[in-house]
Amino acid sequence: MAKIKTHKATAKRFTVTKSGKVKLNHMNRRHKLGIKATKRKRNLRKTGYLSESMAPTVKTLLQK
Repeated sequence: MAKIKTHKATAKRFTVTKSGKVKLNHMNRRHKLGIKATKRKRNLRKTGYLSESMAPTVKTLLQK
């Protein structure tokens, strides 16, 4: 039986913490930053965590 390959696009976007949560960086932080409010940009800086319903899907794609 073949090994399960890591989905590389997913590996670039998500990391799994020791407690098992899936960590992500927010989107909309790359360009057109002059339009966005300072408060919005500041909140996008913080790391986000994936919802518990989506986490199993991403973990399956990250299997090595």
